[in-house]
Order: sequence, then C-alpha cells, then structure tokens
Amino acid sequence: MAPRRTPPFRADHVGSLLRPPELHRARQAFADGTSTAAELRAAEDAAITDVVAMQRAAGLRSATDGEFRRSSWHMDFIYQLDGVSRTEERLHVKFRNAAGDLEFTPLGLRVDAPVGLSGTIFGDDFAFLKSIVDPGVTPKQTIPSPSMVYYRGGRAAVDERVYPDLEEFFADLSAAYAREVAGMAALGCTYLQLDDTSLAYLNDPEQREMIAALGGDPDTLHLRNIAQINAALADRPAGLTVTTHLCRGNFRSSWVAEGGYEFVAEALFTELNVDGFFLEYDDERSGGFEPLRFVPRDKYVVLGLVTTKRGELETVDQLRRRIDEAAKYLDLDQLCLSPQCGFSSTVEGNDLTADQQARKLARIAETADLVWGAT
Repeated sequence: MAPRRTPPFRADHVGSLLRPPELHRARQAFADGTSTAAELRAAEDAAITDVVAMQRAAGLRSATDGEFRRSSWHMDFIYQLDGVSRTEERLHVKFRNAAGDLEFTPLGLRVDAPVGLSGTIFGDDFAFLKSIVDPGVTPKQTIPSPSMVYYRGGRAAVDERVYPDLEEFFADLSAAYAREVAGMAALGCTYLQLDDTSLAYLNDPEQREMIAALGGDPDTLHLRNIAQINAALADRPAGLTVTTHLCRGNFRSSWVAEGGYEFVAEALFTELNVDGFFLEYDDERSGGFEPLRFVPRDKYVVLGLVTTKRGELETVDQLRRRIDEAAKYLDLDQLCLSPQCGFSSTVEGNDLTADQQARKLARIAETADLVWGAT
C-alpha cells in the first residue's frame, strides 16, 4: 500500500505521555515557591525536546509535546476559555480497574460569563513543538472537544442569568472553538485532535442514567455533541486534518465507562465531520468491530489495540490478528494503529514505565510497517 503522507498515520499515538521524574520535581518546586515560572518553562522545554526525540526513535511520523505542560488533558484548556471559572466544588468520578474502584475528585467548573476566546489556547506551546520536530515529522496538537465543557455539569454548570437559553451558550461555545481552530491553523498546525470522552461514555447505560439525572436527554446528547463539534469545524482552514479520540476514561490505569460503540456508531461515523477516529479497542470493554461498518469511504479509523493501562507488550501476531478482524468491516487501507488512549491523561500517569511506553510505541510502528508497508 502507498504510504500515508498526511495524518492520521499508519502508526500514530493519542497524545499524552508519561512525565519524567525531573519534570515532576520541577512542577513541585514551582508549586512550593522555590522556583520561578521561567525555570519551570525551561524544564518543560527540555523534557518535551527529549520526548519528541523518543517518538522519532520509535518510528512515528507525528509528535506531540506529551501534554507535559498540563495537569489534565482537558481542564487546563477549558479553564482558559473566557466565561469559564474554576470552582472549589469537586466532581466525584468513579474509576475502576482490575483491583477495584478508584475515585477521581477534580475541581469543577462553572460558566458564569459569556463564553469566548481571547487568544489561541496552547498557541505558544504548539509553536515550541513545531520548532523542534525533525523534518518529515508532523507536530500534532490535542485539545478537548467542546462536549467536555458541559458533559459532566449539564444545565446546572451554566449560569441561567448569563444563558437563560442554552442554545445561545452552545452557539458561543462553537464560535470560541472555531476561533481556536483558526488560531492553531494560523500557527502552522496541520494536525489537530479533539479528545472526547462523552461520545464513548454514552455507550454505557450507567452514563446515560447519569445524564438523565442531570436533566439531559441521554438518547440524543450524542447528536448534540456531534452538531457542536461540526459547528466548531464548519470553517476550518484547508490543509488542516482533524481527528477525534474517543475514550472511556483514563486515570492511573483505570477507566469509567464500558460498552461497544453501537449506540453512537451510525451518527458518529456518518455525521461527525472529522477526517479520522481514534477508537479504544484494547479489551472487551470496547465491544467488537461491527460498528465500523458505518464508516464512510473517505474516513480513517485508528485502531487503539495497544493498551496504555498495563506494561505488558503486545506481540506483532496479536496485533495483526486484531487488524485482520477489523478489516472484515472496514477496508484495510482505511485503518491505522495506535495505543488505545494516552499514557498520562493526568499528570499522575498510568502504571507502566517510560521504557515500556517506548517499546509499545515502537511495536506499533513495527506492526504498521509489516501490515501496510509504511508508517
């Protein structure tokens, strides 16, 4: 098969990477007041330079900054939107893993002023990434999708004095994201990924019950979220590839939701105006490949077959068999390979080592070379 010159690439990855010990120490020093913001930024620059080199050595044709400047894959972005404030009230999210339950209690948010965008969020971060990648490597920027601004809080998180009509909130939110997309493209970004847990969570009946309890409509929320993203991307510049990543939760090797993609699949694949879908498929929680039958001929699916939740290395044969299974429902030329999620969606990271992370990325590139002839 011909090599892919544009993203998503045959061997790719979701975005976040394990923070090295020296970066954890630099963050702690800054939090303690024993170092300056400039010193923290320099430590981040050094760590990002190293992790970009690691991605190149693994054989990848795209590179992220590992989300090394963030504490959380989504909240660090959302809090920078005009009109969104951090609250002291904590969310209570139940994660689970093979050993039992784990509670994640991040600070919440409230929309208490008109939503807008004063400047390109992560713009300086992307500019640095773009400046250090090797020729032939595409710098990739990840941001949370607009769905993440309201999925957990629902109507209660949006001040009715500011937005008595939620449709006005949704319109402002899409407009802010449209400006972010345009700002990224103006900085030279050609590969943008919108990370979205809601479109995967809604496959889980327990999550749909939660949405109903918040006063939402669990049967149509995925349609709202798809329309929200489409509105944000309606005027995206030419030459900008946009993908989305669907995740069922990723915190310290634990997850939130379970269930295959069937509930959202037809609308997701036929109506969401992105170029590719990064889909979790590392274990039975994600169901089978049958929903891929809805994917149009002009879209790509990046199969997340390599788990980021454990350090054990998948074999090439295991991955090739799974790719063959997926190819029963979608042409092999429309498939790519990646980990199922990030390695460190929050600063804490998952329960594996940096060496195991690097070996998994290299195994993805190795397998892609064997299956497609080029990454």
